[in-house]
Amino acid sequence: MATFVKFTLNGVECLAEDGTQLVEAAAENGVFIPTLCNYPGIPPKGSCRICTVLVNGIPVTACTTRVVEDMKVQTSTPELESFRKSVVEILFAEGNHLCPSCEKSGSCELQALAYRYRMTVPHFPYLFPKRDVEAWHPKILKDHNRCILCKRCIRGIHNKDGKALFAFGKRGDRLVINIDPETSRDVSDELVQKAMAMCPVGAILKKEKGFDVPIGSRKYDVAPIGSEVEG
Repeated sequence: MATFVKFTLNGVECLAEDGTQLVEAAAENGVFIPTLCNYPGIPPKGSCRICTVLVNGIPVTACTTRVVEDMKVQTSTPELESFRKSVVEILFAEGNHLCPSCEKSGSCELQALAYRYRMTVPHFPYLFPKRDVEAWHPKILKDHNRCILCKRCIRGIHNKDGKALFAFGKRGDRLVINIDPETSRDVSDELVQKAMAMCPVGAILKKEKGFDVPIGSRKYDVAPIGSEVEG
């Protein structure tokens, strides 16, 4: 039998199953906590930090924190909102995100968060890195210009033998996520489609797929990110 605990969320007493991921518990209680690296069904990593909240006054990542009895959570303060906006701005400045020409525009979580935080011009200088587009694979296109290194693909996409289709390459500020030629050899169309859907940006694309949903009908064209939780 499930055990439920009481916790305080933005000053309101709430209930959640003991040990539930804080991001999920907040959503169940009508509070949206933004995240880019977290994804339902795969182990949390806490790498993007955009889900940072205050638990008993201490900053923690909501995706790696579990609900316990009497915890006091603040999900939105001026400082937290400013921090989240800065993270989004840094991700735009660090990569090459050309939204008008991107196949994921309108369904991109990074783009949707930029709208949510009313990002206009980042306060950080654009780096304009020289990055490649991997097009050698017969089914997958990997655009390193758009990749935000969230690691969703590494943690969530595995072949029938349980091996990851994507892997780290290089190190330091040259770190990239590549397609593994061995584990992706006989990848199914369904798994490629899943990888494309799991990627929060347009870094993983299924070849010959492209703009399958018309502009104006894509996920965040219809409603802003978080609206499905906040109502």
